[in-house]
Amino acid sequence: YWGPADVFGPGKVLVFGDVIDKGGDAYSADIRGVLKNFAGELFKKQGFTLNAANEIEGFLFEGPDSERRYHETGKFDYVNTGGYYHSLPGDPLRTFIDTTAEVQRSMGFQNEKDHPEVAPSQFEINYSYGEVVAAADQIQLYKLICRQVATKMGFTASFLPKPVVGVNGSGMHTNVSISKGGKNLFWDAKGEEKLSKLGYEFIDRILTHGNDICLLLNASVNAYRRLDPHFEAPNQIKASPTDRGSMIRIPIGNEKSMRVEVRSVSPDANPYMVMYSIFKTGLDGETAKIKNLRQAERYLPDNIYDALGNFRKAKWTTELFGEDVKTRYADLKQASADRCPRLLGTFVKAPEVQYHHDVYNQFLWNLF
Repeated sequence: YWGPADVFGPGKVLVFGDVIDKGGDAYSADIRGVLKNFAGELFKKQGFTLNAANEIEGFLFEGPDSERRYHETGKFDYVNTGGYYHSLPGDPLRTFIDTTAEVQRSMGFQNEKDHPEVAPSQFEINYSYGEVVAAADQIQLYKLICRQVATKMGFTASFLPKPVVGVNGSGMHTNVSISKGGKNLFWDAKGEEKLSKLGYEFIDRILTHGNDICLLLNASVNAYRRLDPHFEAPNQIKASPTDRGSMIRIPIGNEKSMRVEVRSVSPDANPYMVMYSIFKTGLDGETAKIKNLRQAERYLPDNIYDALGNFRKAKWTTELFGEDVKTRYADLKQASADRCPRLLGTFVKAPEVQYHHDVYNQFLWNLF
């Protein structure tokens, strides 16, 4: 069995911290701190606990550093050509999943299930929900553990949303609920789909601002390849219990598990921005006066340039982050987009991978 020391080395400690400015005040661009403060104030004033659980998909590719070598190779090689649940004991993908799950459990994750996903060499390891800041921290740990285990095995764990065309991409479905005094406020035994009035109001506000916050949930050029309903990914600003092309799904639930699932989130998005924008929008956003809002024909942007335009002009994103943080975030994403071909085309371009924030940040880090 593998433990943390096998992955990170002996005597290592992982620390999450708050960023403060020179005056000792919270730094406005520390979104983890913003989320932490938002959740704390809600609990103090209304007794609300914000809960979240994420279904994070990824790919396992042959060779270490296959993302950073993509500009040389122009391809990713699968370690397994099976599909959903199609993996036998001893298979490299199954071994990776089992090993990663062992390490996660030893680091406090309450794992629920794990399996190969629909696309070849694709995986998903699910764990129990938690309080929103801890849940966002777990996303960071999940991806770090996956990458470390893969590297130890001579592979690459990739969280590019769509590294290979023609197969399903990777998403990060974000399941959210709100509780008070241990009671799930999204549950109503008499409600439609058993979802409460608060739950539907939460959905309506997110749908209203779906285009405004799309850049926060899909933060890279590559992410917009994934938003294709032909590959079980959402592209419509709708809510449905069954339609996988909808931005929001209302899963079957009980008094404990009733939740709202936001499907239009990519696994490379900043988890603190994702959690903050979803909960803040769901609780404090506006509700559009659109007839049949949950089924109206409205679509998410299919490229980062349109998403950037929506984000920059939206008043709501200024309310979320303030003008300074909003502008800096948009400028950063604009710079990333400008390094890539403007049209996505039919195959994944080298700059799309090389200048992807997950990959490029790793590359820069190795220079120091």
